[in-house]
Amino acid sequence: MPLINPLPPDHDPEVAELARFFNETLGFCPNSVLTMQRRPAIAKAFIGLNMAVMQNQGRVTSDLKRLIGYLASLTAGCQYCQAHTIRAAERYGAEEVKLQHIWDYQTHPAFSEAERAALDFAIAASAIPNAVDERISTNLHQHWDEGEIVEILGVIALFGYLNRWNDSMGTSLETPAQESGHQYLGNQGWNGGKHV
Repeated sequence: MPLINPLPPDHDPEVAELARFFNETLGFCPNSVLTMQRRPAIAKAFIGLNMAVMQNQGRVTSDLKRLIGYLASLTAGCQYCQAHTIRAAERYGAEEVKLQHIWDYQTHPAFSEAERAALDFAIAASAIPNAVDERISTNLHQHWDEGEIVEILGVIALFGYLNRWNDSMGTSLETPAQESGHQYLGNQGWNGGKHV
């Protein structure tokens, strides 16, 4: 049972208009946003940050950003965000082989060295205590420029917020996200936890 129940999607017209962004990314407005709208300024600021962070600027593609978010959420243990990020990665065109082998990214041939550097960074930056060290940093700089690194860390930090929000709230997982979680993550032990 969630700590705070979400409000209806049409509770705040401004939030509802901004939240249309999630129809593209997920196919629905997340319950996390519907809960945030109890304080509309938080919901609006979050949606604005999400849109800015997830905007495709070039080489850090929309599907890679979602896979980065997935590994950040896996590291933090948030099953709600794991389901959302794997669903969004699929919707943004992540190759099936990458969805099926995200846990093997360090060795699987579907992943480039640049992607491996970004995904290593996602795990290290999401760990508590933080595990970004000289090796992670050097490898990241070999494959990504400073603006791209800011984009990558923006995704990791965004999901740091969401992981804390959704695990603390016990946000109820929406049916489409739950289906994606079972489809892509169930064979790795994902079950939705407190969110189902």
